[in-house]
Amino acid sequence: MSAQVKTHLYLFLANLIYALSFTISKDVVPHYVQPYGAIVIRVSVALLLFLLVQIFFIKEIIKIRDIPLLILCGLFGVAINQLLFFKGLSITTPIDAALMMTTTPILILLFAGIFQDEKITFLKIMGVMLGAIGAVLIILSGKESALHSGQAMGDILVLINASSYAIYLVIVKPLMQKYHPVTVITWVFFFGWFFVLPIGWGEFSRIEWHLFTPTIWIELSFIVIFTTFFAYLLNTLALKQAPPSVVGIYIYLQPALATIIALALNKDEYPLIKIIATVLIFMGVYFVSSKNVFSKREQMRGVKI
Repeated sequence: MSAQVKTHLYLFLANLIYALSFTISKDVVPHYVQPYGAIVIRVSVALLLFLLVQIFFIKEIIKIRDIPLLILCGLFGVAINQLLFFKGLSITTPIDAALMMTTTPILILLFAGIFQDEKITFLKIMGVMLGAIGAVLIILSGKESALHSGQAMGDILVLINASSYAIYLVIVKPLMQKYHPVTVITWVFFFGWFFVLPIGWGEFSRIEWHLFTPTIWIELSFIVIFTTFFAYLLNTLALKQAPPSVVGIYIYLQPALATIIALALNKDEYPLIKIIATVLIFMGVYFVSSKNVFSKREQMRGVKI
C-alpha cells in the first residue's frame, strides 16, 4: 500500500470515528459527566496510552528548542480545542455547532497559506467551497434543521475551537518533519494536560462513578480510546505526509458519514439532497488532495495570500 493511500485511509478512519462519536457522546455528556470533566478523562487516559507507546516502542528524545512550539500545540490542539468545543456544544444546539465547524477547513487553508507558505491554488479553494456547501446542505437537511439564535455564546466558543484546531494543524506540521508522529502527539498531550487539569478538575471531582451503567462505561471507553487516542493518532500519522489543507478537508466527511451511519441504523432518511451533498463533499476532498488535475504551470503559480 502506497504512502498516499495510507494517508487517505488514516484520514477516513479518523473522521469515521468522529462521526460515530457524535451519537455516542450524547449519552455520556452531560448526563453522567460534565464537559470539562470529560475532557480531563479523555486527555489523561490518552496521554497515558501515548506515553506507553512512546516509552516502549519509539524511545525518541526531543530537542529543547522545540519545547515552546510543543507547548503551543498542546494549548491550541488539546486544551482550547477540546474545552471550548464541549463547552460550546453544551450551551448551543448541535446544528449550530456543526455549522460553525464547517469553517475549520477554510481557516486551515488560510492559516497554512500565511504561516506555512502552502500553495493556495484555485483547485484547493474550489474543493474547500464544494465541501463546505455539501456539509451545510447535509446539516440543514437534518430532522433538527431549524436554526436557533439564542445560543450566541456557544456558537462563538465553537468557532474559536475551530480556529484553534486550524492553528494547531498548521503549527504542528514542522514538528512532523523532525520527529516520529507518536513522539509529537505524546508531548502535545503532555503539555495540553497541564492546561486542561486545573480547568476541568472541579467537574471531574464531582463525577458520580457509581451511577455509571455498563453501557455508559463502554461509551466512555469509546470516547477516550477511539475518539481521543486513535483519532488523534491517525490524524497525526496523516499529517506526516499530507499538508494541513488535506487533513482539514476531511472534516467535511463527518456529517456525511454520520448520516450514512444513521441511515444504516434506520434512524434517518437519505433524500436526494443528501446524496448530492455527499457527492459534493467527496469532490471537494478529491480537489484539495489532487495534484495533477490542472497543469503543473498553474499549480506552481497558485494563488498566494
